[in-house]
Amino acid sequence: MAYMDVPPAQTGNARTIVLLHGKNFYGSYWEDTIKHLTAAGYRVIVPDQIGFGKSGKPDVDYSFDLLAANTLKLLNHLGVAGVAVVGHSMGGMLAVRFARNYPERTTHLVLENPLGLEDYRFKVPAQATEKIYQNELSQTDPAKIRDFLRRYVVEWKPEVYERFVEVRTRITLSGEYERWVLASALTYQMIYREPVRHEFGLIRVPALLVIGQEDRTTLGRGLVSEDVLKTLGQYPRLGREAAKDIPGASLIELTRVGHIPHLEVPDKFHNALLEFLNRKN
Repeated sequence: MAYMDVPPAQTGNARTIVLLHGKNFYGSYWEDTIKHLTAAGYRVIVPDQIGFGKSGKPDVDYSFDLLAANTLKLLNHLGVAGVAVVGHSMGGMLAVRFARNYPERTTHLVLENPLGLEDYRFKVPAQATEKIYQNELSQTDPAKIRDFLRRYVVEWKPEVYERFVEVRTRITLSGEYERWVLASALTYQMIYREPVRHEFGLIRVPALLVIGQEDRTTLGRGLVSEDVLKTLGQYPRLGREAAKDIPGASLIELTRVGHIPHLEVPDKFHNALLEFLNRKN
């Protein structure tokens, strides 16, 4: 399990933050967030979960409980007690499960456009892992990869986002591509089969939701009709409903922002994050 452990830039505040990446990303896309947090005195730990980034990609039964337990093992290995947990996209689902399983180790919970604000099983049909695998295996065209990533953001800025197209394209050229694809298929099943939406009322730590209002990300986009698709991924509504269900949660709604606020509007995201963390001291 690969990870970064970045110390405070100057005098630390004795506080630690864990950043949890989304399904189609990896720890390094938190680069700017790491700089902001370490400059503010935080120690920042950024794992690549197994199945992602530079970590191993085993053929195992992936679950959010497993990834949460691995994250806890990493913190124990590093001698870290309480942490603020920030999760983006799939990482938001993992952050919810971590906070639920280990509330005594979680000081704050921040959910940035998390997946799992709805239970996809209600509208998206189940798929065999082999079918998901075969479909993913064919996604090797850089133009299609770009189109897929473009849906995440309101404005495509090549200087910011093109590197993710390059990385994804290079993965398709690797001798390990089939292993990567299998891990991707298995973690799709994890997201589909393990909804966290029904756990929001059980969260017992200070929580913040940061929701880009133009986000329409959903699981199973190509598996439902256009009419059904219009009812999925409605983040403005989903964010407000989640904020009501998570006890004492704060909600920040970002206009003209899609699925990745920390890349799309970094100053707004980082200011909101630090204000929340400082307010809850």
